[in-house]
Amino acid sequence: MDVDTASDNTSIDDKTEDFCENPTRDALTEGLMGLLKPTVDQLDERIRATRISQIELKQQIESLTEELLKISEALQCPLELDVYVKKLINTKHKVTVVSNILQTTQERLNKVHQAVERNTARRRALLETAPAISTPIVPESSGQMLETDKTGTTEIQE
Repeated sequence: MDVDTASDNTSIDDKTEDFCENPTRDALTEGLMGLLKPTVDQLDERIRATRISQIELKQQIESLTEELLKISEALQCPLELDVYVKKLINTKHKVTVVSNILQTTQERLNKVHQAVERNTARRRALLETAPAISTPIVPESSGQMLETDKTGTTEIQE
């Protein structure tokens, strides 16, 4: 009878030491990392570019507001530029709000990216430090069999 199908081998405790040596899980983890990392990196770059554009737009709105105020003061004409100045100030406020939202999103994205990197490093460390599979050792002088388990302990098997 196969060891895995034995009736006394039903406890999950018997398999807890094998969690590091699951090639399917490792392949799945690497596959998911391969799929997510480029997307996260691309999203991060696009958020940076958008934030830079938002800052430039905010500066241009400020300079335009100043120019309109100078024109309004210099001309003293019946044109009502105050309405446009107020619109620009409102737009500037909206740009600031969007910039703050983008900054918060980028911070969250960076945290996700760091968590993914930590998880990958932890899995790699677990895989690299995983002990060898138990190997039976047969001494030449006796009929007994020594077996070294995953913790390095040697037991006599008869």
